[in-house]
Amino acid sequence: MNKRNVSRMLAGLVTLILLAAVLYQIPFIHDRLAWRVTNARAQIKYALSPPEEEIFIPGDYQGQIEAIVSATLKALTPTAAPTQTPTPDPQITPSFTPSPTLEPTPLPTQVLLPGIQHEYQKWNNCGPANLSMSLTYWNWDGSQLTTAPYLKPNPRDKNVMPYEMVEFVNQETELRALTRIGGTQDLLKRLLAAGYPVILETGFEDPRENTDFEGWMGHYEIVNAYDDQEEKFYIQDSFLGPKISSTYTNLQDRWRAFNYTWILTYPPEKEEEVMNLLGPFQDPDYAHRQAAEIASQEIFTQSGRSKFFAWFNRGSSLVALDDYAGAAAAYDQAFGVYAQLDEEERPWRMMWYQTGPYWAYYYTGRHYDVLDLATKTINASFEPAIEESFYWRARSKEALGDISGAISDLQEALKWNEHFSAADFHLNRLLNQ
Repeated sequence: MNKRNVSRMLAGLVTLILLAAVLYQIPFIHDRLAWRVTNARAQIKYALSPPEEEIFIPGDYQGQIEAIVSATLKALTPTAAPTQTPTPDPQITPSFTPSPTLEPTPLPTQVLLPGIQHEYQKWNNCGPANLSMSLTYWNWDGSQLTTAPYLKPNPRDKNVMPYEMVEFVNQETELRALTRIGGTQDLLKRLLAAGYPVILETGFEDPRENTDFEGWMGHYEIVNAYDDQEEKFYIQDSFLGPKISSTYTNLQDRWRAFNYTWILTYPPEKEEEVMNLLGPFQDPDYAHRQAAEIASQEIFTQSGRSKFFAWFNRGSSLVALDDYAGAAAAYDQAFGVYAQLDEEERPWRMMWYQTGPYWAYYYTGRHYDVLDLATKTINASFEPAIEESFYWRARSKEALGDISGAISDLQEALKWNEHFSAADFHLNRLLNQ
């Protein structure tokens, strides 16, 4: 083959590559191919370095951990004397008030709320899609193409937090939203019976055969119906489709993974009605105490991965109650349970979605644990689009005197989410000090 033909072939190959790159940017083609390209990259990365094999073990605190966990278990164990109530250790367990009962209005045995415009989520767009679906119930004129630029300015960002979804509704629409943890199925049914569909944050594993999506991950879904006779909730699922059923037991198991987090959207003129429906859940601190109480019970009733979630939930609830020492002890126990799980059972994406351990370890001065956990979380992902992990690693780097490293991590956090105001604040502070 002469040089002229070789040159022509190379020129043709370059032209094809450039043409493919241009075509890939066309929205219709990009939407169909982007997730396949990303998934292929992820599978290669995870095959070479399985993330489920990576285990976070809290640092040189074993003596303290054992003492704290022992005290925690002692405080949580029911006393044998039915007339006595053990006094909890204030350093480990916040005092709980008895859970007030909701108004005992009989509930219908079946509820169906029509009117939600179902959307199949675009690639990595679960949060924006579910939020837009929820808002269409209230005749909001928009879609995930409206919510995504605000919630995920970088579409490769791994997760949208509940507070970000609430912030979008309250700042960018004429509707209102709130989020709480510690939800119950009874409360869920009462909201549905009153005409309010509810967004839940849950654990997800693709039930379909021959799927490209493997392992446990976080997910949002909208509950808009239930049937007591069938013992099922019905869900608008942005990934699986409309009218997906879930048994009461199955939903409880999946909801547990996110401390029974729920989000409610509603028109402002219904504010008083919503508050009356919520009862004590009007108060976020009540919801935190409720969630801590549920977790404390489930630590003893669950096993395996569900026990990990229960300990993790207890830690997250105590973080919300500013009990960082108790939270750190609970997270230590959670990660101990995690290490004992079979590899295929490990929810290794957990830190993509929840940041409680960072709060607990940072505010108890355990900065090396923050560094280790954040670094493992970042390195385990094929693409480190996890701004919260960079943010908390930066905070601990600063605390340990590594200012340049903190600045670099804060810049990386803002690369993945330019709306991350806390990262922006601390970056400007460090650059101008």
